[in-house]
Amino acid sequence: MKTKSLGFIGGGRITRIFLQAFVNKKAIFDSISIFDTNPEILQALKQKFPFIQTLDSASEAARKDIVFLALHPPMIMETLEKISNAVSQQTIFISLAPKITIEKIASVLKSAEQIVRLIPNATSVINHGYNPVSFAPEIAEIQKWYILEMLNLLGQTIETSEEKLEAYAILSAMLPTYFWFQWQELEKIGSQIGLTETESRETIYETLNAALNTMYHSGMKQEEVMDLIPVKPIGESEQQIKTIYQEKLVGLWEKIKP
Repeated sequence: MKTKSLGFIGGGRITRIFLQAFVNKKAIFDSISIFDTNPEILQALKQKFPFIQTLDSASEAARKDIVFLALHPPMIMETLEKISNAVSQQTIFISLAPKITIEKIASVLKSAEQIVRLIPNATSVINHGYNPVSFAPEIAEIQKWYILEMLNLLGQTIETSEEKLEAYAILSAMLPTYFWFQWQELEKIGSQIGLTETESRETIYETLNAALNTMYHSGMKQEEVMDLIPVKPIGESEQQIKTIYQEKLVGLWEKIKP
């Protein structure tokens, strides 16, 4: 892969995740530069990733070959206005946010032709992300290939239609948060009932892997899988949990979709 310069506008969680993923893969770029309005965030990033360059303005980051817009949706349109003169036809511009469409981005970045939207995943921190991506129609196939090769450093990247990106935000990007705290609580219960922390973690990890494979790769119907275990200790709470999922997740999707 020919090396290019990277510019990140926003130095928050997802930028840290991307940087760690690049370090894990020993990826080489001409340079990696970060702008954030908070100097403390930049200082912390520089301490953890000494190879990065910190910048004084978003426009400086926007002049790099590949620009990652790592901001929350309410901040995006204002930021696009500020950097519009810095983005050129050659810029590969990748937005990491839901809600703001390629069309909206292009309406401000008049010169930009290579606009990409990616829904990133926290598991990219160990290079196991499941990251859906959509491309502006003007992007040539050879450029798509280059972009996908780079993004695959983060894990698995799948091309999808733009209207599905917010659904992937709910079902992929945020999905770990629905379960991580539950696994943590099960670890505590394991310690309470006689297992060591190591034994609890290994048991949960191995059993979850097996459970996922049983549900999705056994060839059995889902109802048959769920009938394999006769005792369901929290079965009486299932409907309540399903209601929470419906209300919270569908409600959130309604808020983040364009």
